[in-house]
This record gives sequence, C-alpha cells and structure tokens, in this order.
Amino acid sequence: MAKLKNIIKQLTKQDFDVIFNSLMESNAEKSAYLLQMLYQEKMSDSQIMERLDVNSNAYYTLRSRLNQKIEEYLLEQVENPRADLLKKVANIPEIVFTKKRTIVVATLKKLEKELLDYDLSNELTIVYKTLKRLHAHTSDYFTYSQLYNKHVAYMLSVDKAETLITEYFRKFGSFFFSGNETEKLELTLIHKELQSIRNLYDSHRLFVYQSCVGIFHLLFVEGKDSMDEEAIENTIAKVEKIFGMYPMDTTYHHLKIVFEFLKLEYYNSYKLYRKAEDYYDEVNDSISTLLSNYTIYTFPARFLYTKIERALRLGLQKELYNENLHIFEDIEMDSEDIPNYVSYVVYRALGCHYAEKHEEAARLLNNLLNDVSIKKYPLALIEVKLILALQYAINRENELLTQLLGSVQRQIRMLGKQQCAAAALFIKVIKLIINQSKSDRSNKARALMDKISQIPRMGFAPTKYLAIDEKHFK
Repeated sequence: MAKLKNIIKQLTKQDFDVIFNSLMESNAEKSAYLLQMLYQEKMSDSQIMERLDVNSNAYYTLRSRLNQKIEEYLLEQVENPRADLLKKVANIPEIVFTKKRTIVVATLKKLEKELLDYDLSNELTIVYKTLKRLHAHTSDYFTYSQLYNKHVAYMLSVDKAETLITEYFRKFGSFFFSGNETEKLELTLIHKELQSIRNLYDSHRLFVYQSCVGIFHLLFVEGKDSMDEEAIENTIAKVEKIFGMYPMDTTYHHLKIVFEFLKLEYYNSYKLYRKAEDYYDEVNDSISTLLSNYTIYTFPARFLYTKIERALRLGLQKELYNENLHIFEDIEMDSEDIPNYVSYVVYRALGCHYAEKHEEAARLLNNLLNDVSIKKYPLALIEVKLILALQYAINRENELLTQLLGSVQRQIRMLGKQQCAAAALFIKVIKLIINQSKSDRSNKARALMDKISQIPRMGFAPTKYLAIDEKHFK
C-alpha cells in the first residue's frame, strides 16, 4: 500500500486529472474516489474503507486495480527507446536504398552502439550483416564478418538460455511433486549449463537470466545450508542496478516482480519475517498474473505455500477464503501445467477448509481429480485425496470416505509404508474423527498429528498445513 501511495503522491495534477476522468468514464467510481483520497487527503486505510463503504477484501481489490491502472497510464506516457530502436532496425533496408553511403554507415554505427547498450542481439546481427555487405570491398569486411558471427553465436546463446530457464522450471515442478533424486540432479545440471553460457559473455541479460534460476535453485533445491548470504545479496543488488540502468526494457520491467518474489522467499528462509513483509504485498497483489504468465521464468505456486505459512503464523488463515475470491477473480490457469495448477486448486481448497466451507473444498478437489490426471505423481495424488478425505469425514459422508480411503491405502501398499509414513498416520487421524465409539479421540488425534509433524517432508505436502481441532470431533 505504501508503494501505491508513493506513486500517487508523485503524480502531476494533469496526470491525476486524466486518470481520475478515465476511471469515472469507465464506471469505476470507487477506484476514482480512492485515487482522489490518496492524492488529496491524509487518511488512514480504515478511514478510507469507511468513506467508501467497503470491507477489507473489496478495498484490497480496489487498490490493486488502481495500481494497475496507474502503471498502465505511466507506461503509455513514456516514449520507449527500445521500441524506437526496433523501428530503426526495421527501417534499415529503406535507408540503404535511399541515403548516401556515408549517412547509411554513420546511422548503422550509431544504431550499433544503442543496440549494444540494450543487449539486443537479434537486431545487432541485422546491423552487422548490413555493415559487412556495405564494406564488401574494404578491409573492414573481415571485421564486420567476425562481429556478425560473434553476435549470431551470442543470439543463439540467449535463445538457449531462455529455453533452459523454461526447461528448469518445468523440471522443478515435476521434482516438487515427485521428490525424485534423478530430477534433482537434472535441475543441477541445467543450472550449471546456464552458468556456463553466462560465463561465455559479458552480458547483463544473461546475468539476469542466470540469476533468476540461480537464486531459486539455492533456495528450493540445494537448500539453506548451501547458501552464501553475501553472494545472494550481491546478486540481487547487481540485478536491481541493471533494472535501474534499463528502465524501458520490457523484459526487465516484468521480471522485477520475479525478483521481488525471490527476495521475499530469501528472507523467509532465514525467518526474517519483517524484511519479508516489505515484499509480501507486491507479490501478493501480482500472484494471479504470476500464476498465469510467469511460469516460464519461475515456479509461482511456491508463493501459495508461503502465503499459507504466513497466514498460519499470524493466525489469519480464516481470512484467506474471502481474500482469494478477489485475488483470483479473473485468473486463467494452464491446466496442462500440472504442478502449478494442482497447487493452485489445493490452495483454494485449503482456504475453504480454514473458513469451514468443507463442501466447497470437497467440490474443488473432486473437480480437480476428474479434470486432471495426477497419476504420474502418486505421492501428490495421495496428498490431494487425503485432504478430500478430511472434508468427507467432517461432512460425515461416510460412504464416499470409505471408498476414498480404500483407494489411498491401496496406493500406500504399492509405494511402501516407509515412503508414505505421514499419509498412513493421517488416515488414522481421519478414522478417529468418524469413529464415535473411540474414547479420548481428540487427544489421540493430536498425538498422531505431533508424530506427523516430526516426519521430514519436502516438496508437495499440503496436508502438513492441516490442523485437527476439537470441533472436528463434535
């Protein structure tokens, strides 16, 4: 919220009037009034909510949409030098045929410098190809041929790096759901290959791309014991400096939120929760977009688990349900991306569970199991079924529960109890909930839950976010 207020305070009167009128014309009156209050008056959030007659969740949605509207407007007002450069490159054939040779060469040399600054390898190959042909009868032909070949190789390296990033996060999703050690090794090899490509060139773009994977790899694959705090903080500082140097680079503009997410997770890993809070709101405001559009640059579903952990730590888990209705109002997920999609649906189901909307939670999970095949990830499938089983137990849907537990127990026998120790204990807890003839059920269940909490579980394990309360036994 502080970021939004800061941006609004820096608006000129003309900018304020344009945005305010645009909101009013598009029937977004409350967003317009929120803009007006933040621009003209010193009011607390509670006073603004009272004036607008909205609750905290509606207020959250209003400020999120207003922030997006302001950012869109400000971007439109700035002439993008990168877009201008691309237009100039597209116009190269025209100047070659219509301008004098000295003017053409001078124009191309100026364009070369600007493209080098922005690290635009594709466009540089066009410039060098043209300069090479224009110097076909001079000694500079060899020089430009070498530069052309070098930047073709560099362009292919950037393309390779982008492909590796996508492959890394696709593979991470599979590793997160399976815990397969072979996939963990593959992730490490992809990470090393990215490092090798980055080391070939003095390129800020390759540095940003490699950092995107490198920090994530340290946090969620190698773990805290392998982290060099100083190295991570230096990397983050260098990336922020690059973003500051190229504010109009479209890719960098959008990757800022990825590094906000990485900073949040970095501070969370060290339990520096106050520092993490500096980035929480911005990532939380963007989570719908992250899940929809950023899966080729990170694994955004990881934030959903961080969000649950934070809510449980602060005792805010019951508020997640209403907040989720607004955050994910217009989300469009890729159901083919199983790890991110399943994580999203399970997160929504847990939000329903905390709000005691168990029928809705069961409906979400049933639809998930019908719409998407998770058989490739048997441990993840067991986790989803156990959460569904708990909803059946609470709702006293005993026939459905018996069928489902039978299915889970068959899977546990196939995988081995040692690999499914937490799941086997959780089934006992669920059976205690429905077995009213057992005495002291709640204490026995709590003892089992304590045992489950002591079993180390990495990757996809949403059942660890479930607590069994006295009310479940009534």
